[in-house]
Amino acid sequence: MSQPPRFLDPMFRGPFAPVRAEIDLADCEVEGKLPADLAGTFYRVGPDFQYPPKIPNIPFDGEGHIGMFRFANGHVDYRSRFIRTQRYKAQAAARESLFGTYRNPRTDDARVKGLSRGTANTTPIFHHGKLFALKEDSPPVELNPDTLETVNDYYDFGGKLKSLTFTAHPKIDSESGEMIAFGYEASGEASDDVAVLTIDKHGRLTDETWIKVPYVGMLHDFAVTRKHIAFLVVPMSTDVEGMKKGGIHFAWDSTLPTWLGVMRRGGDGKDLRWFKGPERCATHTMGCFSDGDRIYVDMDMGLKNQFPFIPNKDGSPYDPVGGQGRVTRLSVDLAQASRPGYEMEVLYPHTGVLSRQDDRYHTVPYSVGFMRCVDASLPLDPRLAGAPFRPSNTWTRFDHAQRRTQSFFVGADSGLQECCFVPRSERAAEGDGYLVGVADRPFEGRSDLLVLDAQRLAEGPLATVRMPFRIYAQIHGWWVPESQRRAG
Repeated sequence: MSQPPRFLDPMFRGPFAPVRAEIDLADCEVEGKLPADLAGTFYRVGPDFQYPPKIPNIPFDGEGHIGMFRFANGHVDYRSRFIRTQRYKAQAAARESLFGTYRNPRTDDARVKGLSRGTANTTPIFHHGKLFALKEDSPPVELNPDTLETVNDYYDFGGKLKSLTFTAHPKIDSESGEMIAFGYEASGEASDDVAVLTIDKHGRLTDETWIKVPYVGMLHDFAVTRKHIAFLVVPMSTDVEGMKKGGIHFAWDSTLPTWLGVMRRGGDGKDLRWFKGPERCATHTMGCFSDGDRIYVDMDMGLKNQFPFIPNKDGSPYDPVGGQGRVTRLSVDLAQASRPGYEMEVLYPHTGVLSRQDDRYHTVPYSVGFMRCVDASLPLDPRLAGAPFRPSNTWTRFDHAQRRTQSFFVGADSGLQECCFVPRSERAAEGDGYLVGVADRPFEGRSDLLVLDAQRLAEGPLATVRMPFRIYAQIHGWWVPESQRRAG
């Protein structure tokens, strides 16, 4: 009798090792003092494989697992649930993995033909009183914000969503409450169609404008200002020939340039202009703003492919130095009709990924950003020296007005996941509040949730929520104040 598949691939060890457990833990242990004004819920989503893959796969294809830390009256409760996508439910019924490798339906079991492949494993977001889990290859999944139970496994805004895809990084307008989103490969695999979406503050999809991109590839994030919408197309190209051979959806094509596309917000897309740039990789927008006819977009940008588990099309090995992200400002003046390219400026020497901002400033001028960084000058536990890549060891705050930075160092034996900013109050100044996020303690076999004063990172955590076990690796998190959740 043959042995069933197991989690033997090295990619499924360390921070990406599956947890596979749904957990309820009331009254988590807290070291230090929780801020009295910290009331709300920190939601986090990441990939967690339901069953061992039958064929080689990458960590990004794990089933969506959502967790929440609820802060109330000096207590913290934790809950996590697998998201009951169409994919999850089919595999649970069969008690085995049925879907193949990352975003390649050719490798799926015939029993799942016609089901959504979406894993809802990338980002949680709260809008118009609803909690959603997002994955960019499929529509949102709606969840109950109190129980985390799945409410709707294919949320299409009352049948109005025509795009087959929906970004993991929508932007909530800081003034109107609108949610601006998009979907790439919107009409199907390898299509060059992008749907640009506007959802009003009540959750009504009010506009779906379709545009074309110069070539088909990953559009993970974008930028929205009061006046403009911008997309950066990077050489993470959709690899149809590779998929026909059983490979994953993407391959890095170093022969391709980048293109920065800018269009007027609220228009029909006919004014969209593309500006050419060199080979670069950037997947997350820290912040953006428009100044007259010039738009500025800040991203964590590397020179090469930033994903060690996505192959280079030319067969070359992953370049960890070329993949290092630095906060880079892209800009273009739309008044210069003849200019063919965009401008780039590296703002800081720090290297890292998963840049964030104060989410209240998504569409207006901003001056404060945060990023998970790797500071190679800081000590590293010798037991981590053989790891395939150095753990992120700092959260760094960037104050653009003064070009100043400050950092929190987690320690030589630990690593940090993405941080999330929490305003001290609804009307607090930009960047006045807390940073929350998970620290991995690999040699203790568990995790911590850290709470820091966002203006005094070097002083270390105000409070540490000590988990008695390791929790799954998140991709992105979202903070919902208690007042907003109740109002929803």
